[in-house]
Amino acid sequence: MAPKRNATLEAMIEEATVDAYNDDEQLTGLFTMIEDNLVLPFTTTVLGVEVTVKKVDLIDDSIVAVCARGRDRQRIDLLDLPLPTPAPDGAAWIDAFRHWAGR
Repeated sequence: MAPKRNATLEAMIEEATVDAYNDDEQLTGLFTMIEDNLVLPFTTTVLGVEVTVKKVDLIDDSIVAVCARGRDRQRIDLLDLPLPTPAPDGAAWIDAFRHWAGR
């Protein structure tokens, strides 16, 4: 079953990066697909604390989730963000990004 999943993720990556010429453009393509398809906000648990993911952002060479708890805000690399169960709609794009990044 894993090969099928990888094929699905590869197809998603291809869709997101079809016109990209380098890693930066591929990252931007994946960010755009995540931003367009991930349903926000959603809650998840980070280090035992419930947070709300308010948005995703492209900063330097990484995609981050902007998490909130009360008035506090924290950026967490999307590669390190634990996803809730069930995952929010559009989270397959995070899986595709993680696959692209080798995670």
